Amino acid sequence: MDIIIQSVGFKASNNLESFVHERLAKLANMSDRIIRANVTFYEGSTSNPDNNYCEIRLEVPGNDHFVKKNSDLYEKALVDAVEALQKMMQKNKDKSISKRHAD
Repeated sequence: MDIIIQSVGFKASNNLESFVHERLAKLANMSDRIIRANVTFYEGSTSNPDNNYCEIRLEVPGNDHFVKKNSDLYEKALVDAVEALQKMMQKNKDKSISKRHAD
């Protein structure tokens, strides 16, 4: 799986980049069909205290998975986004298994 990290308006630290790779490895363990993960970090409006955003688009055959989360820290937003993707992937896996059993 390719991992592309973009940080809009700032330079992502090496710690943040290694944290992204560590967290996305959990998704790679769930499915070997993931082609690419596009991770984008950016800051939202200053009026919102949780204005650090993380967007992740997983490119998989069929439909891509997309999640956008925000928090006061980029790391927290990333963890929330990965958890949401794990649920999404599990739901799709369960759906495909139930289709197989229905046939």
